[in-house]
Amino acid sequence: MFTGIVEEVGRVQQMKQGSESLQLTIGTKKITNDVQLGDSISVNGVCLTVTNFTPDSFDTDIMPETFHQTALRGLTVGSGVNLERAMPADGRFGGHFVSGHVDGLGEIVSRETKDNAEYFHIKVSPELSQYMMMKGSVSIDGTSLTIFGLKNDTLTISLIPHTQDATILTSKKEGDQVNIECDMLLKYVHQLLQPSEENNTSGVSMEALKNAGFLNN
Repeated sequence: MFTGIVEEVGRVQQMKQGSESLQLTIGTKKITNDVQLGDSISVNGVCLTVTNFTPDSFDTDIMPETFHQTALRGLTVGSGVNLERAMPADGRFGGHFVSGHVDGLGEIVSRETKDNAEYFHIKVSPELSQYMMMKGSVSIDGTSLTIFGLKNDTLTISLIPHTQDATILTSKKEGDQVNIECDMLLKYVHQLLQPSEENNTSGVSMEALKNAGFLNN
């Protein structure tokens, strides 16, 4: 589990690419301070496993499913990546629930500067936009952000100066793809409201709410 609060921007130092896989060595300054083999680290919003590490780098493998479903396949040696360690049980929850399981890709269609903020307009599929709402949360390349606009499957987010400095997002340009993870709570609610296969009715009904004690009879 992650929060979407990027701890550090790392750099891809080495890459071994298979036909549908990657092995990465990522350079860091602080992420490996307390790392252990098998730990989870969010790399551009993708939960990856540490397979080896040194004081200033760690190795990880990207399997075919992740290779095809995320923007990690576009990395090259020298690419910057947003890094976050899994949230400790006694840590502060500064962002929102982020699992590190990317739902799909978005494409940056435009960006603009307004005073001290940088606005990004990102096109997503209808399958993703159904899990989004105004002022809701979204993870973009592992960064917890607030949705300020949503129209025709295009979402708008804004980066404050700190986020501009602390993440790779300001290096993105029009046409670039980004990893999108929709709000976990919205996904659960959406699934709960889907009709069941048995009776073609939603799993939540007035009768179900009464039986569970949420409504007075």
